[in-house]
Amino acid sequence: MIRRNYIFPNIVTIMSMFAGFYSIVASLNDMFVAASYAILASFVFDGLDGKIARMLNATSEFGVQLDSLSDLIAFGVAPAVLIYKWLLIPYGRIGWMAAFLFVACGALRLARFNVQAGKVDSSFFIGLPIPAAAGVIASSVLFVKEFFGDPYFFSIPISFVFLIYVLAFLMVSNFPYYSFKKIEWLTIKPFNILVIFVLFIFLLGLYPQLMLFIFFIFFTLSGIVLKFLRLHSKKSTLAEHGSHKA
Repeated sequence: MIRRNYIFPNIVTIMSMFAGFYSIVASLNDMFVAASYAILASFVFDGLDGKIARMLNATSEFGVQLDSLSDLIAFGVAPAVLIYKWLLIPYGRIGWMAAFLFVACGALRLARFNVQAGKVDSSFFIGLPIPAAAGVIASSVLFVKEFFGDPYFFSIPISFVFLIYVLAFLMVSNFPYYSFKKIEWLTIKPFNILVIFVLFIFLLGLYPQLMLFIFFIFFTLSGIVLKFLRLHSKKSTLAEHGSHKA
């Protein structure tokens, strides 16, 4: 039996699933901008359900599994259908295989996350989170709409297919991505927090499509940069130890 305080966070999760399903329907009807906004709405609901569950002390294994299924629909299937209908159809098998790979790697990413929950450092995600990968696709549509016109009439070379393969690879990679779960707010002065927040709202209000696109692209690249910084630091440490031994 599901206790009553478990119902509300699960309703929020189902709202995320609904937004993802609507995105699929919109994509099938060539309403690419509406499909993108629906994915971003799923992003908001997905961020709320876990916080509400913890606030109500209503976390459960049922909720975890429902959340994963919702994420696969909203951030796996929905963006794959969107990008396929928007850009990949002309490329035949290469196009639909890219869309399938995105879904498959997203499913693997979610399964690995569930298995590793509580066993790894929660400060970092292992591999690009599937909502962020979906955000790259959704924000790309909005970016094109804002600066190039109706996405329906926008064409792009086959090289863009490579980006879908990269996103799929990053989801199942071991690249670390900061989770923002352990932000040390107490080390930052409250006034500075307000200034940062106001500046963020100002830029988001002026250029929402551009800022969302930049945010998702930078976050996607951040894992690659962090991985190389760690490798460089490790090599420097080994070199230092080697020089001491010599």
